[in-house]
Amino acid sequence: MEVVCAGVERVRADYVIDRADFPYYAIELVAEGEGSLNLQGEFYTLSPGVLFAYGPGIPHVIHNTSSEGMRKYFLDFVGTRAEELLGISGLLSTPATFHAVTVSAMHEVAELFDLFLREADREGPFVQPMCASLMEPLLLKIRQLRLPIGKSVSRSHATYEKVRTFIDQQFLRLHNIRQVAEECDVTTVHLSRLFSRFSDCGAYQYLMRRKMNYAAGLLLNEGMLVKEVAHRLGFPDPFQFSRAFKRVYGVSPGQLHSRME
Repeated sequence: MEVVCAGVERVRADYVIDRADFPYYAIELVAEGEGSLNLQGEFYTLSPGVLFAYGPGIPHVIHNTSSEGMRKYFLDFVGTRAEELLGISGLLSTPATFHAVTVSAMHEVAELFDLFLREADREGPFVQPMCASLMEPLLLKIRQLRLPIGKSVSRSHATYEKVRTFIDQQFLRLHNIRQVAEECDVTTVHLSRLFSRFSDCGAYQYLMRRKMNYAAGLLLNEGMLVKEVAHRLGFPDPFQFSRAFKRVYGVSPGQLHSRME
């Protein structure tokens, strides 16, 4: 298996792709927005959590129907095992019929796409082998999470995914869950219930995890000082930041840095 390219894009409102052929196998995941798909004459509605695949000689037409444009991941690849793995995932059946599927926990699949993007940004001889090695886990994860044909994600789970994606994208400027609830047009009580039902932690804990994961990267990879990271994340002083960091990691920022030396 060889990954040709991977990416994530926010398409234009008038986005239309009409192809009769494509040189590689491809998988796409809709993360935000809505659209429509004509895949080998079969019509599908595109919404968050829907994946589809296509390949050489497979006609497909993709339309955006959202005012802001869909946000979607894509992954192009080649290899002798391509059709085998696509078959395992449910995106391809015999004989050479491609499908769209819906997964129950979109963020788990999106995290794997994000891992592809991080690895592809690196340099060196291990980039291609690493990306190729991620293909099977991705397709197995799709198989694990795909919903039965005709079943869609519940409204409450769709709202949870929307809120989680919002936090993932905006965590640097967010300070509390009230902000999240207001901007996602839900109540704080409903937000707490969503995370209690679908997540392994509360909404505030998830927000702090994202902040502290980012902070750890700044400390270890960028060599920034604790006070600089505290300022970047919007904490009033380094002491409050250090306490929040320790609640997430179990060690202070200084202790983490010492362990990594």
